Amino acid sequence: MASVTARGCALCTATLLNFAFVFISGADFIRFVSFRAIYHNITGETTICQDSIPWSEALQDTSVLKSLLVDVALLALFTVQHSLLARPPVKQACQSILGSLNRTAYCFTTALALQILMYYWQPVTGAPCLWSVRQTPWSVWFPLLCFTVHVFCWAIVCTILMIFDYPELLGIKQVYYQCSGMGDPLSHKSSQARRFLSHFRHPVCLELVVVLWLLPALSLDRLLLALTMSVYLALAHSLDKQDLAFLCDQLRSKVQLFAEPTLSLDTKEK
Repeated sequence: MASVTARGCALCTATLLNFAFVFISGADFIRFVSFRAIYHNITGETTICQDSIPWSEALQDTSVLKSLLVDVALLALFTVQHSLLARPPVKQACQSILGSLNRTAYCFTTALALQILMYYWQPVTGAPCLWSVRQTPWSVWFPLLCFTVHVFCWAIVCTILMIFDYPELLGIKQVYYQCSGMGDPLSHKSSQARRFLSHFRHPVCLELVVVLWLLPALSLDRLLLALTMSVYLALAHSLDKQDLAFLCDQLRSKVQLFAEPTLSLDTKEK
């Protein structure tokens, strides 16, 4: 019993530490994608690119090409990690070795790859912006509009993660179920739910695409980041009519669930 308890405590500790690391990495990613990019424009001044340099000269600049090469390598690292570990043969191999910590390890390596990408990312400041809002009064108001939309999108993302069972997405539920002798959490879900989750493991596509592209100024490195992640998100999903029907049923059940307390309260008052 002591060994089982010690093993359970070790698993719970590893999972909670991973949750903290993933949470911090998520906050850093929000700062990296949204607030740092908008900060350069919040006063209406664009300092992230050089519009006076022609494209023909910028694309021959060794510093620009070196920065782009580093950024491509970082994006390749993140994409390969995120895709390779999600392939069924690799998942089965990791599951046989890590057990209930498989999902925890996947989230940890994803957050680690994301931290590496953000830390070593090279801004391309020696090339023109693809677009830049400079005309008054939009040079002040449009960055504020972007900031507001970004905050709204991240609020939606956090809400969706809560609805989509974030303890299971982060590997917390897997460890809890094993320590409780309940098996795999996915085994308790319906076949429709398992099918839906296999097609839709990133429930934040539209909001993230808006955040990636809606900026007062789009630099060359930001174009690379936005285009790569947008294509990856588009290719990572394969929803069909059955998944849509399941999602609509779940939405109706959630609405009814939230409506029941109100109905019961009205009944008591009558």
